[in-house]
Amino acid sequence: MRILLALFAALFVVPAQAQKCVARSGDRTTALVELYTSEGCSSCPPADRWLSQLGKTHRSEQVVPLALHVDYWDYIGWKDPYAKREFSQRQRRLSQLQRLALVYTPQVLLQGTDFRSWGGAEFERAVGRITAQPARARLELEILAAMPDALELRAQATLSDPAQHTDAALYVAAYENRLESRVSAGENRGGLLAHDHVALEWQGPYALGERRLKLALLPKAKTADSGVVAFVQNQRTAEVLQALMLAACLPSRI
Repeated sequence: MRILLALFAALFVVPAQAQKCVARSGDRTTALVELYTSEGCSSCPPADRWLSQLGKTHRSEQVVPLALHVDYWDYIGWKDPYAKREFSQRQRRLSQLQRLALVYTPQVLLQGTDFRSWGGAEFERAVGRITAQPARARLELEILAAMPDALELRAQATLSDPAQHTDAALYVAAYENRLESRVSAGENRGGLLAHDHVALEWQGPYALGERRLKLALLPKAKTADSGVVAFVQNQRTAEVLQALMLAACLPSRI
């Protein structure tokens, strides 16, 4: 009898490996916070610490934080290991759309718009206004495999308002938390800098729909500290319609 019961129970046990790692956006809009920063910028560490705290003080349904390290500070003596030229190009492109005279660090974009009052109560009020709005896009992320150097995933995006389809695009990024650098040159020479939500690889713009992607991580990335972000953005106005974050939750596969 015990053997029969054990066999019966085994038929209904779902292996941990088979459990899906999925996130879906909700009925309300989630705020995307982009911090343009650099390890070569002396005024950036306070903004980096502020962004790190966002992940602890706000639910992922409210705020999706991303740190994009730019490369135009590298010339003063310290090459930021997380900087990418494409992040600098994105910052310039979004600044041009908003007719800003220059780019700067640290710069915060909230829902695609320059937001200079990020360190105070106005930020919380702005996030409250964004999250009170009905979602205009739907997102779904599924991590299919988590490897030592990459994440394989499925991303799907649709619009609530088909009229936005012409200008809307999907972007996907991999990120990692708990990164540190001992800076030996430049404006932050001698400092130990800590970073969270650091964008590592950025893909898009893609047409809306479903896509299977592979996003690279750092060579010695910790899967438990990694994840992916997806968002839908109007390429004409820079407005972000919806954002979604998913921490890696599959076992590493070597």
